[in-house]
Amino acid sequence: MVTAAQALARAASELVGAPFRLRGRDPQTGLDCIGLVASALARAGRTPPTLPHYAMRNASCARFLELLPQVGLVPSRADPAPGDVVLLRPSAAQYHLAIIGPSGLLVHAHAGLGRVVESPAPLPWPVQARWNLIEN
Repeated sequence: MVTAAQALARAASELVGAPFRLRGRDPQTGLDCIGLVASALARAGRTPPTLPHYAMRNASCARFLELLPQVGLVPSRADPAPGDVVLLRPSAAQYHLAIIGPSGLLVHAHAGLGRVVESPAPLPWPVQARWNLIEN
């Protein structure tokens, strides 16, 4: 039996190669990091909530963090594992989401490369929080 976390990890890895687009929600036309998580959740059988508007640089992500429990994402205190959603902080005014893929690589929407990629962990940015997907 495939767990919810395994399904999310697999769904994220299937999105590798999708184009990058700010506020993108469709893998065909482009995804940003939030769109990547929303698309992977949908592919894993969860219904992502409606997302509020946001800018590329954002000093706070509190509005988004409040949405995570709605899809079954809960704070993780265990060792990092495939299917975990990771919140990174590339700069003081920017957050970035990634999902740990099945092989342990971080799947994320890379603006500079213009697509969703897999990168070896850890990325050079501080980890602010991590969540795992609980079973329905």
